Amino acid sequence: MSKSEPLLRVTDLEKYYYENDTLIDSLLGNEAQSVKAVDGVSFEVQEGETLGLVGESGCGKSTTSETVLRLREATGGTVEFDGENVFEMDKAELKAFRRNAQIVFQDPFSSLDPRMTIGEIVTESLRIHGIADREERQVRAAELLERVGLSASQIDRYPHEFSGGQRQRIGIARAIALDPEFIVLDEPVSALDVSVQAQVLNLLGDLQDEFGLTYLFVAHDLSVVRHISDRVAVMYLGEIVETGPVDEIFENPQHPYTQALLESVPRPSVEEYGRRGDVLEGDVPSPRNPPSGCRFHTRCPYATEACKAESPPAHEHGPQHEATCFRLDGDHDYWESEPLSHAEESVAEETVAQGDD
Repeated sequence: MSKSEPLLRVTDLEKYYYENDTLIDSLLGNEAQSVKAVDGVSFEVQEGETLGLVGESGCGKSTTSETVLRLREATGGTVEFDGENVFEMDKAELKAFRRNAQIVFQDPFSSLDPRMTIGEIVTESLRIHGIADREERQVRAAELLERVGLSASQIDRYPHEFSGGQRQRIGIARAIALDPEFIVLDEPVSALDVSVQAQVLNLLGDLQDEFGLTYLFVAHDLSVVRHISDRVAVMYLGEIVETGPVDEIFENPQHPYTQALLESVPRPSVEEYGRRGDVLEGDVPSPRNPPSGCRFHTRCPYATEACKAESPPAHEHGPQHEATCFRLDGDHDYWESEPLSHAEESVAEETVAQGDD
């Protein structure tokens, strides 16, 4: 792979779930519906960097990350890892891909098998790939536990004997056991206490420096994202609405949704509110029936009829900084269009009560 080429390239990724599409539903006359969890997502991750993927719960962040790793089969689009199309890999190629691409799951309690010892959990991938014998794997497990801040003497204990932060360290040790190039971090600190979050984030940063790791960091906590990310992609209702360097996104956000997300972050002083945009109101529309045009128009304070009619193109605001909003490109149709009255517009759409994040 050329150094100028990204390690991971995602293009027009789609993941739909279908309802009422069985034979019985057909006989009963139930109309099939698609839930567009991920709808046309594109981004790149350069070798050695951390891309933060952020958005509200239910926007499709975790579904995107799992589909990228082929833990879920995609509906459409492509994912290229080190120049190879992941979706076209056969069984042997996919197994080799999994040595280079790992994941740390959000829930440190359900992601570890309670019937396995910590040593067995950490070395399971080594066993599956036929790496080393049993004794060598035990030595490797002890080294990994020490590296993530645990004791090698704990190798024969079971997950229930550890705290949440310790369990997440075990999940990280499992993820780096095969010396991967790329790791998906799916909300790895959201279930942890604040003090423990900082320790785990520092550990992830140290491991990245030591092993040259590349991260896709999925989160909804913006302060965490700013601490660890090099670039940020902001996701709303299955689509990416803004991408850019982390400081640009936080200091100069362009999309109204990004501005509203940043405005919702708690601050020590009341005077600091209102600097970036309006506080976000309303519920996320259902991915079963997403709004026409710009999907954010039902909640956007700047929306016009033009926003309702068609999807805005990506507009480049600066180096590697893009946002999809008509307000940014001086589109004539947008400025001539009448403001959209949200009070008059129907808001009876089904909202996401429990989104597939």
